[in-house]
Amino acid sequence: MTNKLTDQLDAAVFSDDGLLPAVIQQWDTHEVLMLGWMNREALRRTLTEGRVTFWSRSRQEFWRKGDTSGHAQYVHSAAFDCDNDTLLVQVDQVGAACHTGTRTCFEGRDLGSVIMERPAE
Repeated sequence: MTNKLTDQLDAAVFSDDGLLPAVIQQWDTHEVLMLGWMNREALRRTLTEGRVTFWSRSRQEFWRKGDTSGHAQYVHSAAFDCDNDTLLVQVDQVGAACHTGTRTCFEGRDLGSVIMERPAE
């Protein structure tokens, strides 16, 4: 591994179970598509292969988005948040991002929350 990649992987702050939440966003529209989980190896694969790889908590295995569905996520950029404990991956999404077939994992799932208006300044 290159020093830069090693430094990036070492900078990541993983949870006690070795995972890092990854917010997946469409690079040009800024739609939030989904949230997935990465361990160190999934992060390494994502940063070096150009396709998003996750760690499946339920199946306890790696999965590269789109390998079975064809709905691949091609990486445009990746950035840590200010604490290095969350990753934002901007992608070019092919097809649906959600396993239910919707464009995003949040589509049609509005909770009907109260909307507050910002107070006048």
